[in-house]
Amino acid sequence: MSNEADQATAQGAPPVRRGAVAFIFVTILLDMLALGVIMPILPKLIESFVDNDTAHAARIFGLFGTAWALMQFVFSPLLGALSDRFGRRPVVLLSNFGLAADYVLMALAPSLVWLFIGRVISGITSASISTAFAYISDITPPERRAAVFGRIGAAFGAGFIL
Repeated sequence: MSNEADQATAQGAPPVRRGAVAFIFVTILLDMLALGVIMPILPKLIESFVDNDTAHAARIFGLFGTAWALMQFVFSPLLGALSDRFGRRPVVLLSNFGLAADYVLMALAPSLVWLFIGRVISGITSASISTAFAYISDITPPERRAAVFGRIGAAFGAGFIL
């Protein structure tokens, strides 16, 4: 065992699970990367579905953004409750699967309705960020949480930058 693990065990606190922290880091990074990739592409994609009518596309883009945020608002507490009942890891994994399915659906969307369904799925599955933070809190001793949450904050920034 490492020196850090020995100290944590001696103090009665569980050691930081590096694999779990890395998994959550990558999950948050991919969530933010997905958001950062779709935001510049989505307006032109919507515009192509409405015969290049920019004003109409802008209204639809606003509707898509509102639906995405509303799904996060509604499903974040629900995913939190599910993670309390069934565990954090299964909920985060299910969310990752949903995000992947969303982007496949959006890439193959034959109409605006399918694209909208993809944005709704994305909003629901992106609501796992609160579950990811809860997972980090569960597996990290209190004296190490600030450092680990700092790394998770770096995943947010890196996802947008990439």
